[in-house]
Amino acid sequence: MNYEKRILSLFKNGYLTAKEVTKNGIPRFYLTKLLKENKIERISRGIYIKKDEIPDEFIILQSKSKNSVYSHETALYLHGFSERIPINYDLTVNSGYNGSLQKMPNVNLFYTKKELVNLGIIDYKLSSGNFIKVYNLEKTICDIIKHKKKIDAEIYNKAIRKYFYSKNKNTIKLYDYAKKMHIYDKVRAIFEIFA
Repeated sequence: MNYEKRILSLFKNGYLTAKEVTKNGIPRFYLTKLLKENKIERISRGIYIKKDEIPDEFIILQSKSKNSVYSHETALYLHGFSERIPINYDLTVNSGYNGSLQKMPNVNLFYTKKELVNLGIIDYKLSSGNFIKVYNLEKTICDIIKHKKKIDAEIYNKAIRKYFYSKNKNTIKLYDYAKKMHIYDKVRAIFEIFA
């Protein structure tokens, strides 16, 4: 099998990284050759799709920073706690982040301490079969409470109410995250209203 066919066979769910090509002992020159032949397309640094694939914005944006995590209203949408399809994507990065996501017009960046950026991360499977990093529901609820002024009021109120009445809620985890994020009293006060 020639290098070009091998590269095309390496695509998983329509995507391929340059790292994967190198890992398989294929010179990156052949990626460039496939690009010039219009058989693949570069969607981000080191990430490629087959020409007939439709790029997924979730994958493209997260590929720009390996430490970014979908959060806030975007995470609510992914968890089924908001019906509003994201036009702008909410991503959380650590405080010292300085990268290309800051220049993206369709990205709302939230910054957090380095020790909290990995709190509550899950791998979320998209319909394409690809995975992205998203905060779990409890971390997302803590985030929207912490940044209430930056969240659409209707989305905020519906999400809080839906979480309170959800059979899948984990209040122990919610309060644990709230303590770590220094918003325990605020979270407790909000949920005491419903009790």
